Amino acid sequence: MTDHLTSNQQVHASPLLRLENLTISPKKTPERLLVNDVSFTIQQGKTTCVVGESGSGKSLTALSVMGLLSRQLQLQSGRVLFNDGQHGVIDLCTLDAERLRQLRGDKIAMIFQEPMTSLNPVLTVGYQIGESLTTHLGLKGERLKTKVHSLLEMVGIPPARANSYPDELSGGQRQRVMIAMSIACEPSLLIADEPTTALDVTVQAQILKLLDDLKTRMNMGMLFITHDFGVVADIADDVVVMFRGQIVESGSKQQVLGNPQHPYTKALLACVPDAQGQKVLKPINYAWLQDDVEDEALYE
Repeated sequence: MTDHLTSNQQVHASPLLRLENLTISPKKTPERLLVNDVSFTIQQGKTTCVVGESGSGKSLTALSVMGLLSRQLQLQSGRVLFNDGQHGVIDLCTLDAERLRQLRGDKIAMIFQEPMTSLNPVLTVGYQIGESLTTHLGLKGERLKTKVHSLLEMVGIPPARANSYPDELSGGQRQRVMIAMSIACEPSLLIADEPTTALDVTVQAQILKLLDDLKTRMNMGMLFITHDFGVVADIADDVVVMFRGQIVESGSKQQVLGNPQHPYTKALLACVPDAQGQKVLKPINYAWLQDDVEDEALYE
């Protein structure tokens, strides 16, 4: 099957990334839809935040873009259309394993939630940053060393730390190393799967600012997975709200945060304390799934 689309299809796939009717299920129980008919787009140089509770399908959606679904899962239907610039619009779902490996780390990169499980503990961070530079750009020797040091400086880590091992770095530094690895080949699309979850508030703010600055500097599109509307307010251009594998609301940040339409979005926003900490965190009452309820009845 060809991995290129007709010129007519390309017209409708002009964004950097377009997900069309994505549906994912376990192979053994295909009737159980973990991601159900999900569609949204990401523009070049913009950040789309996908927000929702744990188990809402956010990470599975991101992994499907990378072609990293586990063997127990299957993509039942849908397309993931990526415009890589060089080859035009490609349906990532049609690519073989080798072609996907060529794209990963080069045109599309991902930052995972917990860097300690993503970094190899027996290799220096400089070596790990350099791997993609050697694989995709053919850099070696002094050119490779210079580029690795430059990337470390870009993410706020002293170049001398290139010889350090992951367990010699703080959590924030390890996450910065992951960011350096992900931007090494200047990808068009960066996927960040809750990259600040394990970090304290101060370091989280630093990492978010770093990612936003890099996105602007490199004109990347960014798919940012989060459960935190505070993060959404900081970095999003567009917002997709997911619940139980489906999109319940989407739009610009101003639309979704300023004038939410769906009861679930309203409930999530009401769980966020204001600047004075006046709002009380309340468990969400999901009665609205069965019946229409007034806004004030959204909580138990």
